[in-house]
Amino acid sequence: DRRRDSPAAGSPIQPIIKDVGEVYSRLLDHRPVIQGEIRYFVKEFEEKRGLRELRVLENLKNTIFETNERVLPKCEQAMQDNLSETFKRLQAANAMIHRLQEREYEARKLQADKMMAREEKCIAHWEEFMREQQNKRAEVDEEHRKAMERLREQYSEMEKELAKYVSF
Repeated sequence: DRRRDSPAAGSPIQPIIKDVGEVYSRLLDHRPVIQGEIRYFVKEFEEKRGLRELRVLENLKNTIFETNERVLPKCEQAMQDNLSETFKRLQAANAMIHRLQEREYEARKLQADKMMAREEKCIAHWEEFMREQQNKRAEVDEEHRKAMERLREQYSEMEKELAKYVSF
């Protein structure tokens, strides 16, 4: 049944169609060759890339191992040594600053005490001055009162004497 349906079945054209198909596939159909080349290229690329990445990862692993085993402990030790020294220096500086602050506080306190003493002395001197002024004022007032009294008496006597001469 199939031979009847296909036009070239059992005919001499069958081998020609087969040969034309082979020629077509060899000359014009490059898919198998291209696919083979692509597979080869991908295989080579992955192998070379894989080796390169493997080398990079191995170098990275070695670097990390060396850092963890050698560099990090050295850095920690150097940091501890320097930190201890720095801490000692900071403590010494802190103690020096504390002493300076105490000296400054004492100097300010002494200055404040001197100022208070001077102020009290000035107040006492002012009060003494004011008492002296009051006493001198009282003396001047008393002298003035006495002088006024003498002048009154003198003018009163002068008036009496004048009164004697006016009656002529």
